[in-house]
Amino acid sequence: MTKTVHLIKLSVGTDSVEDLAAWQASQAARGRDGCPRHVTRMWPKREAEVLAGGSIFWVIKGLVQCRQPIVGLNRVTGEDGTSRCALVLEPGLIRVTATPKRPFQGWRYLDPADAPRDLPKNRAHEDALPPELAGALAEIGVI
Repeated sequence: MTKTVHLIKLSVGTDSVEDLAAWQASQAARGRDGCPRHVTRMWPKREAEVLAGGSIFWVIKGLVQCRQPIVGLNRVTGEDGTSRCALVLEPGLIRVTATPKRPFQGWRYLDPADAPRDLPKNRAHEDALPPELAGALAEIGVI
């Protein structure tokens, strides 16, 4: 049985979960199958583990705020002729407990034991706290 591993990535230029959702709803972000994609330079060496139930956790404004299951990996060629990896994502964002995360380059693997928990279903559609407040509350262990 293959162990699961997640990815974590900064959502650069995104101010909120709603901004990320709006981008992913655009034609530019979707493949022919309607699933959003995120193209990255590096192909995950732990491909089988990522595809065994892994998600991408999105860091927005210094906080891990949501995730999306990864349903596939596609090879794509960039405009410069370089082979890249398109992460095929399940449509829709799943909000998670806001967790502070310092900036980093590219994506990283995230062990499931270290991944923020999904918000309970009854809280998934609450208005998000301002990032600064959510970060401060997360740092002191309130959320």
